[in-house]
Amino acid sequence: MLKQNNLLIFILTLGVFGILNTEMGVIGILPDIAEHFHISISKAGWLVSIFALVVAVSGPTMPILFSGINRKKVMLLVLGVFILGNIVSIFTTNFITLLIARIIPAFFHPIYCSMAFSVAAASVNKEESPRAVAKVFIGVSAGMVIGVPVSSYIASAVSLQMAMAFFAVVNAIAFIATILFVPSTSVNRLSYESQLSVLKKSITWLSIVTVILLNSAVFGVYSYLADYLKTVTNMSTNTISLMLFIYGVVNIIGNIVAGKLLTKNANKSVLSYPFVLGAVYILLFFTGQFTVPMAIITLIWGTLAGIGGNITQYWILSAASEAPDFANGLFLTSANLGTTIGAAVGGLFISEMGTPYVVLVGLLSLLLSVIFIFLRNYMYRPIK
Repeated sequence: MLKQNNLLIFILTLGVFGILNTEMGVIGILPDIAEHFHISISKAGWLVSIFALVVAVSGPTMPILFSGINRKKVMLLVLGVFILGNIVSIFTTNFITLLIARIIPAFFHPIYCSMAFSVAAASVNKEESPRAVAKVFIGVSAGMVIGVPVSSYIASAVSLQMAMAFFAVVNAIAFIATILFVPSTSVNRLSYESQLSVLKKSITWLSIVTVILLNSAVFGVYSYLADYLKTVTNMSTNTISLMLFIYGVVNIIGNIVAGKLLTKNANKSVLSYPFVLGAVYILLFFTGQFTVPMAIITLIWGTLAGIGGNITQYWILSAASEAPDFANGLFLTSANLGTTIGAAVGGLFISEMGTPYVVLVGLLSLLLSVIFIFLRNYMYRPIK
């Protein structure tokens, strides 16, 4: 049984990696896309921004619409849509077609991810579910970290089409593995009305706002890490690339750490998280101009970012555990909104005050998140 659960969680992690790889990996080939389709780099960026926007919009709706269908069939459907979208992307010579080939899969993105978290959690006992979900989160981090450099390398070494084929191959492997090894999973018998009823609870909304703020705290600063390393720390281009890669690797490690922390004492982990990350940001503000301290801070920061993803998913799921698929969809939307808001406010701080002060966006978001965390714990009994 243990081997079967480990195999199931690995396949779910691979599937999530394939989907996030398709979403984020394109960042590494945006210059190649702009050149190939004879468009500006900003227009090519629509492939990223519109994809993320669609995920944010469909997060609360698509998982609940498909919650009454056999989960294995739904996951195969989503992976199939991504594979077809990837294949169209390989052969199209029209940018609008390429954009559509990404927009359609983006609608299905929250379905697979929310179900992957739910299935992983349900495959083990309740006490071990945070650890199982944390393993699936490795696919999220890996998709965001590995996809970018690998797609960029393939595009430069072979061709743009082969880089896009890389996305298709990963999804195809996950598709085949799902057919062969994932058992038919139970259908969520909850009515749409009963799932939507979690929105009537104030604890759900307190959790949603907390997730938005915590994601804003992380991505409001991380979105400008490369610019910070260049203008404040004065690192070279190659060193910046290395630092970004290190950040990504320790982000994956953070997922493993998060699983242990949430399993041991979830509420204490959530309460302490904003204070620990805030301390790191204060150090960043005062020592960010020095190379060695900045390298150490990046290691700790990247680990905390990985932990944060798991904490925010747990915080919403624990507030709406009776509707796990819908709760995970709310998490995906909240996380994307937090990323968007954080990046926008971070850009505003930089334009008005300068790059070093982007850290204030993180500190302000963390301060507000602490208020909502304590408010939830004051109004509701802490979840052990």
